[in-house]
Amino acid sequence: MLDKKSKEKVIKKYRVHETDTGSPQVQIAILTEEIKQLTEHLKQHKHDYSSRRGLLKKVSERRKLLKYLQKENSDQFKELAEKLKLRIAQKLQAEEDEEKAKEKKYIVTSEDDDTVEDDSKETKDKK
Repeated sequence: MLDKKSKEKVIKKYRVHETDTGSPQVQIAILTEEIKQLTEHLKQHKHDYSSRRGLLKKVSERRKLLKYLQKENSDQFKELAEKLKLRIAQKLQAEEDEEKAKEKKYIVTSEDDDTVEDDSKETKDKK
């Protein structure tokens, strides 16, 4: 569990407006910090099963909030995922890169197709 000062720091860093304490962004950031702390605790205390159960609950809650935020506002979701350095941000970045690569290939092939059509028109004109 986060102490009061660290929780306030997280809230100040990720809040949407001045009095924000409960937006999905803030909740996700707080859960992420708690998950980090519990992960470190479990590295030292491998047989602490009650803490492990709490960790799984927190991860599940964060996943639900992330899905909600992605559905409601995908731009803020991407921004938050990058700030928190979540694995899902890396996956999204990889997907975007693949999409851009496909678009570039499509543009190159469509330009090649245009030149083929132009060549066929010229041969028809010569006949």
